[in-house]
Amino acid sequence: MCGIVGILGNRPVAGALVDALRRLEYRGYDSAGIATLDHGRLDRRRAEGKLVALEKRLDAEPLPGNVGIGHTRWATHGRPTESNAHPHATAKVAVVHNGIIENFRELRESLVAGGARFFSETDTEVVAHLVTREMAHGKSPVDAVAATLKQLRGAFALAFLFAGEDNLMIGARKGSPLAIGYGQGTAGKGEMYFGSDAIALAPFTDTISYLDDGDWAVLTRSSVQIFDEQDRPVERPVVKSSATAHMVDKGNHKHFMAKEIHEQPEVVGHTLAHYIDMIQEKVALPGELPFDWSKIKRLSISACGTAFYAGLVAKYWFERFAKLPVEIDIASEFRYRGAPLEAGDLAIFISQSGETADTLATLRYAREHKQHILSVVNVVTSTIARESDVVMPTLAGPEIGVASTKAFTCQLAVLACLALAAGRARGHLSEEDEQKLVHALIEVPRLMAQALTLEPEIEQLALDLAKVGDVLYLGRGTSYPLALEGALKLKEISYIHAEGYAAGELKHGPIALIDETMPVIVIAPYDRVFEKTVSNMQEVAARGGRIILVTDPKGAAEATIASTVTLTLPDMASTVTPLVYAIPVQLIAYHTAAAIGTDVDQPRNLAKSVTVE
Repeated sequence: MCGIVGILGNRPVAGALVDALRRLEYRGYDSAGIATLDHGRLDRRRAEGKLVALEKRLDAEPLPGNVGIGHTRWATHGRPTESNAHPHATAKVAVVHNGIIENFRELRESLVAGGARFFSETDTEVVAHLVTREMAHGKSPVDAVAATLKQLRGAFALAFLFAGEDNLMIGARKGSPLAIGYGQGTAGKGEMYFGSDAIALAPFTDTISYLDDGDWAVLTRSSVQIFDEQDRPVERPVVKSSATAHMVDKGNHKHFMAKEIHEQPEVVGHTLAHYIDMIQEKVALPGELPFDWSKIKRLSISACGTAFYAGLVAKYWFERFAKLPVEIDIASEFRYRGAPLEAGDLAIFISQSGETADTLATLRYAREHKQHILSVVNVVTSTIARESDVVMPTLAGPEIGVASTKAFTCQLAVLACLALAAGRARGHLSEEDEQKLVHALIEVPRLMAQALTLEPEIEQLALDLAKVGDVLYLGRGTSYPLALEGALKLKEISYIHAEGYAAGELKHGPIALIDETMPVIVIAPYDRVFEKTVSNMQEVAARGGRIILVTDPKGAAEATIASTVTLTLPDMASTVTPLVYAIPVQLIAYHTAAAIGTDVDQPRNLAKSVTVE
């Protein structure tokens, strides 16, 4: 969550800082600010709300200086006000911060007792005062930061500027990502940068170093010094980032979310091609696995939000095709209940960003219990990826919209391939079975493209959904996690209350909600549980519920219940329905939110990457 950018430049940086922050808007934020150093003096401008408010402030009160730091804040401690916006500063130091300082109260009390004066409600301001106190005791800025970091408990990424130091910028990370950018070319030569990710740095450079967890770095225009958590000098790989190639606008779409929904046939195709031998119609996982599928007794899957629902679909696949018992839990719950894990088993972690704090903490719990660690991530340089034994990347590309779309379906594509590989290795799928199932996966991009042709119907449907206050989603089998995902998407971006249920649970409580005003979206491909789902639809119809049926031609023909709307997808193997049926589920949420007029790409209170617990 939030975004950090820092520029140690040779030209005025205020405009460049704002432009870089704009590229981090996808992370979600509610205030923004920048600080610069001009002739040795620190100054800053901050504003509540979107970046346009900060730009207006800068137009009225320009901020000179060739060195600066910037931040987009998503409120954790304190309301989203100007006084709580970053950067926070004293006369000696300015700091921007992603994450949470867990022991800030004790630190603040100690600082106040020593005479420090606070002007915000945030946990971040204690960091500025701690560094100032250390400098007042005679420490250099570098030593003061080193001493301060040892006093902090929590997850954070930090970037610092210092009064009187126009050739110095310091950054640190523990639990939240931070990257170093190396200036290049005529304009950028002799410049250095900090950024939350490569997208923020892409306008300036494609030469990046990613700090490892616990690292801190000292930048000048001509040098980089990186230290680990024990203050030992270390080197981190300098790599070429491909973020520049992905710096594209919304194209013909009104929102990034719409663009990303429409990208799914392409990116899912890329992802499948990475894991499938298209000619032989076999799964071909990249690289050797450090474990034997046949010796795995139990698989544990952990994730958060939409990624959790991808894992829930995968549970069906692994148990059906590989006969492998699967335990799945939300990452924020898994480690706290003390789940017993047998050494040598496999744990899979799913995260778009690869920085999700709860998922990372659960990974480390599994590591302590001697599990093999496999991650499914969209960012292969992320912390989760670096701490895994095996990384299975999704090739979704940067996902700008906060509500996950293409990352979800790419996760499903990878997990499907893994489940088939496990089934083959464990002897529960024959070569013929594998080829049949892989063939179905190969068809997915085409089927997704066909599903996108339903958009005009869905846009009309959304005009009615935009007027309701509650929506129910039902599904059975792998359509149940999709019902949960549909409800989540609608809640996330339209702010309409929605719930997803296993259709068989309807009579165990949710049926009490059904009346003539309640839209009930039923995800029901014609599969082995279709008839059971139809019986649940009959219960809804008997109570006047407005049924919106998402099915295929045979399902539309066989359903004996009149629906308000029937969205008919093409015929397909039941294995791949979660990937393809995700398209109308996403479009329903998107067009409903667009009809209401909410901020689709940056819904309120949400952040793209949740890097704190």
